[in-house]
Amino acid sequence: MDMVPVDRIRNIGLMAHIDAGKTTTTERILFYSGVTYKMGEVHDGTAVMDWMEQEQERGITITSACTTTHWKDCQINIIDTPGHVDFTAEVERALRVLDGGVVVLCAVGGVEPQTEKVWFQAEKYHVPRIAYINKMDRVGADHLDVLDQIHTKLKANPLLLQLPLGFEDTFSGVVDLIEMKAYRYGGDHLGAACETEEIPEESREDAELYRDRLVEQLAEHDLDVMERFLEKKNISPELLRGAVRKMTLKLEGIPVLMGSSFKNKAVQHLLDAIVNYLPSPGDVESVGGRSPKTGKAIRRELSATEPFSALVFKIMSDPFVGQLIYFRVYSGTLKAGSVVYNPNLGRRVRIIRLLKLHANKREEIREIGSGDIAATVGISDISTGDTICDERNQIILETISFPKPVVSSTIEPRLTSDHKKLDEVLEKLGVEDPTLTVKVNAETGQKIISGMGELHLEVVRERIRREFKIETKLGKPRVAYQETIRIAARGEEKYIQQGAGRSQFGHVVLDVRPLEDGEKFSLSFSAPESSVPKEFHDAVRIGVQESMGFGLIAGFPVTGVAVELVDGSVDSDNATELGYKIAASMAFQNAFKKGEPILLEPIMKIEVRVQDEYLGDVMGDLNARAGKISRMDNRNDIHVVDGKVPMSNMFGYATSLRTLTQGRATYSMEFSEYARMSEEKMQDVLKNQLGIYSLN
Repeated sequence: MDMVPVDRIRNIGLMAHIDAGKTTTTERILFYSGVTYKMGEVHDGTAVMDWMEQEQERGITITSACTTTHWKDCQINIIDTPGHVDFTAEVERALRVLDGGVVVLCAVGGVEPQTEKVWFQAEKYHVPRIAYINKMDRVGADHLDVLDQIHTKLKANPLLLQLPLGFEDTFSGVVDLIEMKAYRYGGDHLGAACETEEIPEESREDAELYRDRLVEQLAEHDLDVMERFLEKKNISPELLRGAVRKMTLKLEGIPVLMGSSFKNKAVQHLLDAIVNYLPSPGDVESVGGRSPKTGKAIRRELSATEPFSALVFKIMSDPFVGQLIYFRVYSGTLKAGSVVYNPNLGRRVRIIRLLKLHANKREEIREIGSGDIAATVGISDISTGDTICDERNQIILETISFPKPVVSSTIEPRLTSDHKKLDEVLEKLGVEDPTLTVKVNAETGQKIISGMGELHLEVVRERIRREFKIETKLGKPRVAYQETIRIAARGEEKYIQQGAGRSQFGHVVLDVRPLEDGEKFSLSFSAPESSVPKEFHDAVRIGVQESMGFGLIAGFPVTGVAVELVDGSVDSDNATELGYKIAASMAFQNAFKKGEPILLEPIMKIEVRVQDEYLGDVMGDLNARAGKISRMDNRNDIHVVDGKVPMSNMFGYATSLRTLTQGRATYSMEFSEYARMSEEKMQDVLKNQLGIYSLN
């Protein structure tokens, strides 16, 4: 397989709320571009991109799947990301390496909670996007309402490029506002063929109105379009497409298209838009990193002549080849058999095989160039976010940040003989999924796994059973609380340890105060060097951070605390790093006790969609769970209730909602922030949930 020129590569991701139709859209893309000969369906469990057994059974995407296809001489690398909030890490890692995105919106549901989340994740990484309004054939479909929500909820500038031919069950195609032509799809040929025709008379007035609006939007950002617009000259489709592309790449506008993926209508126009408007790797800024030796900033241009550098963005266990390591090449080229360097670990790595992925199938290639995405096998001791590069020109690329887990549960094998095997499996899964953490309770010896939600932990358990043949028991999920302080305080500790050899000495005085606005930790040094020499500052930092890992209320991590080293003393004969580390740890604990410690609990953002007859029951249930309603809306005779609620009150909510509404209401929930508990609730949690009767 020959390398594709950079300007003909598109690295894109499909993102959306659960059930908006991402995977179905991807299946149509693969069919129309010739990768598959048969369309897979999510509801039948035959979707190519949902290849895991659990994905097929649950009808949702759990892991981001990669595939490669071609359209109009362009290679399109596609990552189909999950829509469920429990698997938001898959979206995060995908956005870090993508150049463009397709945000799939439901024509009925509009901008839903997870859509907002992935949208602002994409904003963080400056990813240009296309909006695709799917399910135009559904009852209640309203593309203008969705357009308004893009503007109001997502704070974006939508560029409407199409209008629908027909509405709801009569939807048959689209009117292209750039070409000013109509494209109608029949029921035959699985949507592979369409008829091009003049815009129907009943649609002509709307088409001219919305084309003029589009031209006005483009004229504000493109001088050539403005000139022709003011002179009332004919504006060619090529000029308009060029202006749309410029606005998209600059994040000044969002092209909006529409269709019905399930009914095989207008997906080809989405493919055209991906090629026409989303960036190639060459359109993106040079990648930044730092030197592992000096720490200085470095930039690498996307060029075959630049030294090789790539970022590992996903690791996945494969029963046949071991670990699959996905990476994105940012500069240079890589050939199979080459030796590269991992500066994060300081190790050489031989790339034995290079693979192009198509979901869970793979094609072997000889070489990969700048801007492309591929995978390799046979590498151990590598983590998500690691850089691989040319050893003579080392660089560490910006890594990937992941959210902290919010739910914990004990896990143990049903068979005693499986303990060691379970440890190995959990270590593998932790490498794959950075939002899955494993700890051992020092008092009970139980393993505790933490993740992004109940579904996340249940999926992990099922993977352990199916892929590794270990039966396990999950304990009742527990909330991942955090600890902080309410007032400023001071702690002092002088540590002296006499020994047969050299004695240990350390003495520090620490001030602590609560941090606001979500800040997690800061450490400053104001003590004179005569009190605490600078050579012991790192030891103080380590001592404080280790002490923060296990809080004094109930053993949860400490956050939101500013620490300042204000004083101490030194014994020139016996002062040691260990002495200052222990003294700092104990001084922090002393100060923390005086700072009126309190628990922080995760607060979830929730959206419930409920019919009118059940609204009162649902609202009453949310109030009983200490929910705070922030907004209520009515869309197509469905009440949309937005609010926030403590996560500790939401276990088993899916079952309760089904019972209250006879299974008709739906909801989505995602992490919002940590908030302080009331004193009364904290004492209740400590006593009834954690079995702790006193803070002293």
